[in-house]
Amino acid sequence: MRKKLWLIILIVTVSCGNILAKDFIISTANTSLVVKAEVGKKPLLQYYGTRIEADKIQEIYNTGMALNADTYPVFGIHSNGEKAMAVMHSGGNMSLDLAVDNVTQCTTDEAEIVEIVLKDKVYPFVLKQFYKAYKGTDVISTWVEVTNNAKKRLTMYRFASVYLPVQRAENWLTHYHGTWGAENQEEEELLTSGQKIITNKEGVRNTQTDNPAIMLTVDGRPLEESGNIIGATLAWSGNYLIKVVTNNRRINVVAGINEETSHYVLEPKETFSTPEFAMTYSTQGKGGVSRAFHRWARQYKLNQGNVERDILLNSWEGVYFKVNQEGMGQMMEDMAAMGGELFVMDDGWFGDKYPRNNGSTSLGDWTVCKEKLPQGIEGLLDLSNKHKIKFGIWIEPEMANTKSEFFEKHPDWILSQDNRPMSTGRGGTQVILDLTNPEVQDFVFGVVDNLMTKYPQIAYIKWDANCGIMNYGSHYLPEDKQSHIYINYHKGLNSVLNRIRMKYPKLVMQACASGGGRINYGLLPYFEEFWTSDDTDALQRIYMQWGVSSFYPAIAMASHVSADKNHQTGRCLPLKFRFDVAMSGRLGMEIQPKNMTEADKAFARRAIAAYKRVRPVVQFGELYRLVSPYDKKGIASLMYATSEKDRAVVFIYKTEHFLNPIIPAVKLSGVDPSKRYKIVDLTPENEKKPCAFDGKIVSGKFLKESGLSVYNSLKKEYTSLVLELQEVK
Repeated sequence: MRKKLWLIILIVTVSCGNILAKDFIISTANTSLVVKAEVGKKPLLQYYGTRIEADKIQEIYNTGMALNADTYPVFGIHSNGEKAMAVMHSGGNMSLDLAVDNVTQCTTDEAEIVEIVLKDKVYPFVLKQFYKAYKGTDVISTWVEVTNNAKKRLTMYRFASVYLPVQRAENWLTHYHGTWGAENQEEEELLTSGQKIITNKEGVRNTQTDNPAIMLTVDGRPLEESGNIIGATLAWSGNYLIKVVTNNRRINVVAGINEETSHYVLEPKETFSTPEFAMTYSTQGKGGVSRAFHRWARQYKLNQGNVERDILLNSWEGVYFKVNQEGMGQMMEDMAAMGGELFVMDDGWFGDKYPRNNGSTSLGDWTVCKEKLPQGIEGLLDLSNKHKIKFGIWIEPEMANTKSEFFEKHPDWILSQDNRPMSTGRGGTQVILDLTNPEVQDFVFGVVDNLMTKYPQIAYIKWDANCGIMNYGSHYLPEDKQSHIYINYHKGLNSVLNRIRMKYPKLVMQACASGGGRINYGLLPYFEEFWTSDDTDALQRIYMQWGVSSFYPAIAMASHVSADKNHQTGRCLPLKFRFDVAMSGRLGMEIQPKNMTEADKAFARRAIAAYKRVRPVVQFGELYRLVSPYDKKGIASLMYATSEKDRAVVFIYKTEHFLNPIIPAVKLSGVDPSKRYKIVDLTPENEKKPCAFDGKIVSGKFLKESGLSVYNSLKKEYTSLVLELQEVK
């Protein structure tokens, strides 16, 4: 019956679209996008904004708000201005002239989809432009598919996913810049005439410098809970380019794969698909953008996005490469005693001929080092069963070291150039596998498949990638397609990950890449979470996690409690502060428990128990950012609330310490004004002396409009609060 219904929808829509010019409307619960498509003409984007009904489309034109802009301008006939696509046909002609051939509008279980088929008026070139409105969310995505129906190849020099026009006003751009250990720092700026470029050319890890996500205001300075804002992100794991072009009348956003040094040869009958560009339109400021993307991610773009994440201990900062059976067992036992649910053995467990004692050897040799683990993985799994804790393991399967048995056997499986010395990365020996090669793809899949076949009890894999593409050359790709490396590497990676997910859908995997190098929706459909940063300093994490939360949900944001003298910054922070920060994401620990005092372990047990109590609210709740650390008000605060607003968790951190500072009241925008709430101090330093708010009952109206005065509760340096709100009937 569903297939018959689909056919009916297609036939009706096509016949209407082929006869008359039509406004095609694609809507979510709160947003709409309108495209005018007439056979033989260019499709025009007329509107993107708050939801409108089909019978009200004329209002767009009556009010002069119609954009009347080409949905996908191409190069060659009109060559001035920004273009979404540029190609060269086999005879050297570089022109495209696309017009609508037909339009279909249909419904699937997942989404409402409009497909606009464009054909060139001279060449057998077909471009399909898609708009997809995901059900249950306010996210619409767009992308294109290009097919070369000629008898000879053509070359693509520009192939954007989107060309999005926006009315010029007082437009502000929010984006997220950083570097290793300081990823995803929020930056905001007023757009002036000219161009703003956000790009990445690293090859493997595409979010350590800039994240492929932006917010663009429509009517003034960006605010957290008010104002009209477009939020958008490119779902791609490789090199990307987001260009925001501002002129007197309009802003044009052009985004897609970064084509620099990546022109793509399209063979006859071959089809090329660009990555999705996902966007939302919020009338509730930046917070509305974030909540829309979080819902979309949990429902569609995270593997097992509806399953609670375990509280884990990772061995890395506890022992680094000094992995051994006794030490792993001790860490498991200690973590289990504190209430932890999962132990992850990080780097240092493998290598036979070349034991992995540092970062210079053994990548590619995914066999257990018997010197360190004489009883192998089996022995560790026995210990995890004994201590009633799940077991996970670290791998870096896309990489190798030149000092490895793998490299000795397969030097042709490495990205390299025959006529030049090989450059290397981490440890002076790290190199990158050529994932354009299907044999290499089989090997990388086999790293996971072999582990899971031998040890099906493994519950978690941390997948790392600590190097960017060097030695730009493939022994697999032909000479005339070497420019495909940046793109085909990620196509190959996606193919591998898809195979893993088909066979092991319940295996939990973390995307790590020198910390926060892979926080993108190109890879996240294959992972449950990402490592936010190698910097575990809780104070700096407040800023990074704030930026990450703009587009990525708490359930995916790995946030760990580390040592009291942080290994990256050297800063000493109270254990409560470290826990309170980590609890705002997916809670974990990155510490050697045997170095903790008994008092610290007792607090950790209480904090872990408290997190379990509110875990559903944090991991599935709606985020409200209350006081930004970037506003320099001395504190930062955020909260998560259930959709029913019957429970909430509030996090408040003191970020600056001065005598008699001015600290604002924290207004809780995520509560229901019509409800009353009991406040519970979840993580008091002394369980017998909770904060002054504990046990108080306050109306949602007062909490939202007047807030909490936290001055007296945050008098010491690096103090913090985690408060649970429970509805009182």
